[in-house]
Amino acid sequence: MSLLVVGLSHRSAPVSVLERASLAAETQAKLLQDTLAAEPAVEAAVLATCNRIELYADVDKFHAGVAELSTLLAQHSGVGLDELTPYLYVHYEDRAVHHLFSVACGLDSMVVGEGQILGQIKDALALGQELHTAGRLLNDLFQQALRVGKRAHSETGIDRAGQSLVTFGLEQLAAGADVADWARGKRALVIGAGSMSSLAAATLARTGVAEIVVANRTRARADRLVEILAQPGGTGVAARAVEMAAVCDELTRADIVVSCTGATGLVLTAEAVAEALGLDVADAVETPAAAPVVPAPADVDRHAAWVENGSAGAVRQAVRRATVPAQGTGPVRLALLDLAMPRDIDGGAARLDGVRLVDIESLAEASADAPMAADVDQVRTIVSDEVAAFGAAQRAAHITPTVVALRTMAAGVVAGEIARLDGRLPDLDEKQRAEISQTVRRVVDKLLHAPTVRVKQLASEPGGAGYADALRELFDLDPQTVAAVSRADLNDPNRGRS
Repeated sequence: MSLLVVGLSHRSAPVSVLERASLAAETQAKLLQDTLAAEPAVEAAVLATCNRIELYADVDKFHAGVAELSTLLAQHSGVGLDELTPYLYVHYEDRAVHHLFSVACGLDSMVVGEGQILGQIKDALALGQELHTAGRLLNDLFQQALRVGKRAHSETGIDRAGQSLVTFGLEQLAAGADVADWARGKRALVIGAGSMSSLAAATLARTGVAEIVVANRTRARADRLVEILAQPGGTGVAARAVEMAAVCDELTRADIVVSCTGATGLVLTAEAVAEALGLDVADAVETPAAAPVVPAPADVDRHAAWVENGSAGAVRQAVRRATVPAQGTGPVRLALLDLAMPRDIDGGAARLDGVRLVDIESLAEASADAPMAADVDQVRTIVSDEVAAFGAAQRAAHITPTVVALRTMAAGVVAGEIARLDGRLPDLDEKQRAEISQTVRRVVDKLLHAPTVRVKQLASEPGGAGYADALRELFDLDPQTVAAVSRADLNDPNRGRS
């Protein structure tokens, strides 16, 4: 196994970099195809969410793989390699497995314990399967990550350690008040109809808002979300769909706005918000903060250690403090929650009187010092155990084709000897021939049983990869036969499907 992950997240990079580096769906597909075409990689998968971009690959050379994956991320994100490099982290082999399992459990999320990441990991696997860039290693890895994440949520109280970004965002908008009391009777505008927007609409409906208006670029998807909200036995909230062109009109009637679209530009400008509230448009002009200077590590191989040390944490806090926009004054007339990456709502809107804006960046600031539940330690133990088990299973699987080839060879020897016996003793009846055949096969099976069981056990331990080579050498197995067994297993249509 030569698993490599190169990426950046809210833990290593400021949101201003993350939103510039965000990957559209078609860009993700091109990135995977180009990664597979690169010499060091034989498999690839990309995990792209609102607060992380990670490229996973099975590579045959570590240093060449790091350089190639870093270059590909820079090329497809549109952020120059020199600018992107200081924010990248690198994980390799067991460390890479540990990272993905931690991500799946919500330990690496902006809000610890949130469960939406499981759906995003599933989508990443599905894309890799659809494009045939995910082979045996990445299929096994992502499938197991999903199982580990589900186990963490079912066996521990990690859900109590955090919430979805939607819930956490609404709590920040409520500014200490009970969310249900704060939201009750308000009109909400939801921009977008994807998974995050749908979650926001459902959450708002449960809090008791008076009305939800859904706007989406594709009207049919907005209509579908409204139908779901209005289903019998549901929340009973009044809901309706509108075209995106009607957003500015709806803004004049809304108390809460949640936006999460895949747009590459702003959906709501500060000027549009000011106009909806009847404010002076000039008040909406934001003075951009100077870009913080972040020290770059000397070599990309040291990114993982650099990200985790104390100075990196101090840098991240400084970045957040420098870039979170100042909030306006006066009673809140319009509460804005921007969950998109890149951002949907102009940060300048936060400077308007009567406007409160919470976005991914301010959520990161609010959650940076959130207390960790005791259940987090239990999840970390689960992750460590599962990483060890996954590594052992992968090492054991590496020797399986060799064991199968050995047994196939032994079966061929038995068949040849039985055929020779038939030629020398043609008068044997069927019962005698069957008894002799069964006896010979039992002898061969008993001779092979203990060595093959033991070699699988030894191969599953760290450093056990050499046992497959030893087995091939001792029994003079044809390498092509072993390779054929591996290809048959890899091409199994039922293997690793989500």
